[in-house]
Amino acid sequence: MHPALAQFRRPGPSMGPRSAGELAQEVPAIDAADSNSLVMEIFYSRRDMASLAVIDNDRPIGLINRDIFLSQMSKPFHRELYDKKSCIAFMDKEPLIVDAEMSIEALTFKTVEVGEKALVDGFIVTREGRFAGVGNGLRLLSIVAEMQAEKNRQIMQSIEYASVIQQAMLRASRETLGSMLPDAALLWEPRDVVGGDFYHFAAFPDGWFGAVADCTGHGVPGAFMTLLASASLSQALEQLGPRNPCALLAAVNRNVKALLGQIHGAGDAPQSNDGLDAAFFWFDAARQQLQFAGARVALHVLRPAAPQFESIAGDRMGVGYVDSLADYAWAQHAVDAPQGSLLFVSTDGLTDQIGGPRKIAFGKRRALDQILERRDNAASSICASLLDALADWQGKQARRDDVTLFFARV
Repeated sequence: MHPALAQFRRPGPSMGPRSAGELAQEVPAIDAADSNSLVMEIFYSRRDMASLAVIDNDRPIGLINRDIFLSQMSKPFHRELYDKKSCIAFMDKEPLIVDAEMSIEALTFKTVEVGEKALVDGFIVTREGRFAGVGNGLRLLSIVAEMQAEKNRQIMQSIEYASVIQQAMLRASRETLGSMLPDAALLWEPRDVVGGDFYHFAAFPDGWFGAVADCTGHGVPGAFMTLLASASLSQALEQLGPRNPCALLAAVNRNVKALLGQIHGAGDAPQSNDGLDAAFFWFDAARQQLQFAGARVALHVLRPAAPQFESIAGDRMGVGYVDSLADYAWAQHAVDAPQGSLLFVSTDGLTDQIGGPRKIAFGKRRALDQILERRDNAASSICASLLDALADWQGKQARRDDVTLFFARV
């Protein structure tokens, strides 16, 4: 047996290749001076070999494709003509040759540059310029797929843990709402694992404060914005107290714009045009009255004897964003809410959802009509019914945005 056959050794199990060297199979190689008859012998003895490296003084100079070689040698008289001739007659003189230290990522780009040939024939791996083995193109694709799957798994684990953190941040507000308003419901349903909506509720001796906000985007970018906006709101509440929602909106606006570098004339051009839409409200328990300020989010109030909701629209100015005014003053509305009144606030993930037979938005009117039909039910029942109506409307359409719904009977 030729020494090239004796040196073959099957590779052991892989532990997650990170370089080209870990993909190199220690397969036979043939010297440039050897004949085609030896190539034939090697290929017939190793039927799993797709290609055979040709070396000169232990340095690779070419690669012989199994299928091409056998096809040529099977033609009439080719065995007689080429058996004793040098094996370089059928070799590819420009194979992909890479160093064992090359990363899998760099190897992938190299393979793409070379094209299909490198996937079919494989590639030669060297150490200090000397032949080390042959890498399989399909094995490379498999490793790349495994590495990408592992990266995706790690990213998803991080996002799922971020969801745990985000929900933990919201839990205190949910518990506060449940303790101060027995007939209340709160739905927070992100489109993705994490979301760009958030809410904030806090109880005080003479009333309670509430906020529902929709930050730019959804998923991970939206979740980052909720952290920034929620922290800005908490800071504003500590400094200003809860009883002046318009002042709180203004404070959050200034802080968000400063943090995102959106103040005109301050340094370089802003790279972030992000912000939030929000409804801030203070309920005065003694007066049975709401103080409301909104940034593109409305407050809807259904009083016990009223046939319809009273809807108080928010200002058309968003919080943050490059084009919003740093010194903008949101309007504050005093809204009577006698005992038994139903309050409703939602982000636009509800009203903007496409669906129905004509593939149009769910809309504000449809949402309010759904609530009116069940006005005497518990807030949790109304919330569940509205969510069911939204799901029926959505049908097979993709969810467009995060959805947050707030109901309370005061």
